[in-house]
Amino acid sequence: MKQFDGHSSRVGCLAWNGDSLSSGSRDRYIFQRDIRSSSSVAERKLLSHRQEVCGLKWSPDNQLLASGGNDNRIFIWNQTSNQPVQTYTEHLAAVKAIAWSPHHHGLLASGGGTSDRHIRFWNTLTGQPIQCVDTGSQVCNLAWSKHASELVSTHGYSQNQILVWKYPSLVQVAKLTGHSCRVLYLAMSPDGESIVTGAGDETLRFWNVFSKARSQKETKSALDLFSTIR
Repeated sequence: MKQFDGHSSRVGCLAWNGDSLSSGSRDRYIFQRDIRSSSSVAERKLLSHRQEVCGLKWSPDNQLLASGGNDNRIFIWNQTSNQPVQTYTEHLAAVKAIAWSPHHHGLLASGGGTSDRHIRFWNTLTGQPIQCVDTGSQVCNLAWSKHASELVSTHGYSQNQILVWKYPSLVQVAKLTGHSCRVLYLAMSPDGESIVTGAGDETLRFWNVFSKARSQKETKSALDLFSTIR
């Protein structure tokens, strides 16, 4: 077992990148450590957020780290610089929910808190916002489907629901209810077909939201339509 010290306040988010572990804290720092090292000193210390760091996610190619904070900001960091390479300030509340698309290179989705309620999409290749959707409630978590260009979001005040969206149309594919409090936690199954959610109502709920067979069928239908039109 290893213990890493350094943060002066609570650690609210973690993100793996191979053998490196990134941690974000209320002390506003992001630390990056190589867990194979015998040293407890962080390899990198990143400081740009003005308030607590509450969201961290590495891109699928492990080259970029996205961080969200209680200062309503999103920063994009690369592997070498100790300063963010991009800054997004459009959210009007804390940004905890962050997810990189596995299907569209450089596409990042982020969700804002109660005063914002929007899911926003960013092209990190150009640094430009793409589009956004008002969800009607606090966005707590985001995750992309492994099999199709779809996104699941979990929510808090005031609707405590789970929504599945198609991208880029942002049409709602499903609306799942049952939790009576904020849906604070979200994890996806290894096969990418199911999710588990945890809420303030002290329950875990399992949902089959991303069907691989359905996604493959839709892809085949789209290809068949393309062949017909061509």
